[in-house]
Amino acid sequence: MQTSPALAAPPLMSHRQILFVIFGLMAGMFLSALDQTIVGTSMRTIADDLDGMALQAWVTTAYLIVSCISTPIYGKLSDIFGRRPLFLIAITIFLIGSLLAGLANSMYELAIFRAIQGLGAGGLMALPLTIMGDMLAPRERAKYQGYFLAVFGVSSVIGPLIGGVLSGSDTILEITGWRWVFLINLPIGIIALAIVLKFLHVPHFARPVRIDWWGAVTVILAAAPLLLVAEQGRTWGWGSIPSIACYVIGLFSIAAFILAERLMGDDALIPLKLFRSSTFRMATILGVFVGFGMFGAMMTVPLYLQLVNGATPTESGFLMLPMIAGLMISSIVSGQLIARTGRYKVFPTIGTAFMSAGFLLFTFATADKPVGFMMAGMLLIGLGLGQLMQTLTIASQNSVGPRDIGVATSAATFFRQIGGTLGTAVLFSVLFTRIPDTIGAAFDNPTIVSGVRDAATDPAVQADPANTGILALLANPGSVGGALDGDTSFLNTADPRLAEPFLVGFNGASVTVFWVSLAVVLVAFVLSFFLTAPPLRNTSALQEAADENAAELTAQAELTRDAQRAADRMGALVEPGIDVDEFEREARTQPR
Repeated sequence: MQTSPALAAPPLMSHRQILFVIFGLMAGMFLSALDQTIVGTSMRTIADDLDGMALQAWVTTAYLIVSCISTPIYGKLSDIFGRRPLFLIAITIFLIGSLLAGLANSMYELAIFRAIQGLGAGGLMALPLTIMGDMLAPRERAKYQGYFLAVFGVSSVIGPLIGGVLSGSDTILEITGWRWVFLINLPIGIIALAIVLKFLHVPHFARPVRIDWWGAVTVILAAAPLLLVAEQGRTWGWGSIPSIACYVIGLFSIAAFILAERLMGDDALIPLKLFRSSTFRMATILGVFVGFGMFGAMMTVPLYLQLVNGATPTESGFLMLPMIAGLMISSIVSGQLIARTGRYKVFPTIGTAFMSAGFLLFTFATADKPVGFMMAGMLLIGLGLGQLMQTLTIASQNSVGPRDIGVATSAATFFRQIGGTLGTAVLFSVLFTRIPDTIGAAFDNPTIVSGVRDAATDPAVQADPANTGILALLANPGSVGGALDGDTSFLNTADPRLAEPFLVGFNGASVTVFWVSLAVVLVAFVLSFFLTAPPLRNTSALQEAADENAAELTAQAELTRDAQRAADRMGALVEPGIDVDEFEREARTQPR
């Protein structure tokens, strides 16, 4: 009996080699994950120094858009040219962008250099999970992906702390403190580059393909304007001419992208055949909803902690520890269970249930609740996210063949980022739209108004310089509704009675945001029951690709031998494998 190639072939990579590769991948992912959190707490200092507070949104938007749209491009190119060169290119581009950002002299320059960083970050976030999908069988993959989520968690905790320390320093080594927020990437990136150069040697089996240039162009034209209007629509106005232009360009480009992908077939940037799999299709939809809830929570909760609970940006980073702890615990536990059983269908359902419970708890938030109340909700959300992030990626990878691991992983990451961007834009739009109404409602509360009146007429309160700003604000009732649109530091130093209506108003607007998040996650909870979950494969994508490649070579060799035997038997005039046209041309030139 003939043994199947999958069983007979020896492993392509030893356990020791796999561990060294994982160290390199974690270093690269840490570089990108840290950059996302370290810049947030420093942006206000940067904007003040470069005199561009009104332009700070463009710095964030440039990074987000470029990193998002480059993700599927990295996935496809890595399928064609191999994972290692693309990962090295991503790290190099990111380091170049970091150096330039550290030398920026204006917010416009910083926005351009952050876009360069984003071009590298798209590969740093997508390719590690893709390479993991190559090296490890789906059942084994879940155990290791917990380490990557740990990297994400650690960076989320130390990023705000490092950002606060660096931006709070006037100079470090005679360089302005905030510039080190970007320059610190250089030593970390060089270490990551060295590890990847030495240890990341993943076999690549080349195959003839067409490069989907039209797909790359149309996905950029489709995603960029829609992400741009999602980020800037609240400022521009959702019905403004720039917003309408973005809608039209984006929708037209989506249609062009679908047409281009249909024409390219298997060589498409995001092959449409992927969506024929009900597992991939549902995992992608769930990823959009989960991204909406995840980014919504990670963007709005720190703001709530700073405004309502009075935490500093650095303190709010530490207060997010329950979410990070829950994420790490649930990812490790679910990973071990998936590795042992090979089954994962239950985790998206349990994960979305935990997230729903966390957002439901948030809807009961009040301005006078202790910070521990919010931390309990964050723990529930983290426990849910840990079960969802790796499970949905594994489901997407398990639903495709070994040659499509790259595009499947990058497509899943791309759509999750789209969901996260929409979540951030929609939830912040809801938040700042509701704030004037909820602050107005707080001033209609007789108890609150009585406290404000008593404080405003107290000579000691009037004499305290910390209350000057808020008293001037209260003296102009027309500006009260927009009091939280700019500098909100006055809330942390003002008399609690004066600050109460603003805190209550912001809490009320935040509760509306939590209700929206809850509704979105509940939809994901219902959809999770429709996720089909085929048993996970026991063979890695690299091994499957090697087996397929060996089988093709064997088949070609057998065909050649059969042709040779037939030629010997029939007395063919031309040896097998000879170009007949060339043979005839040579025959015509011979003298008769």
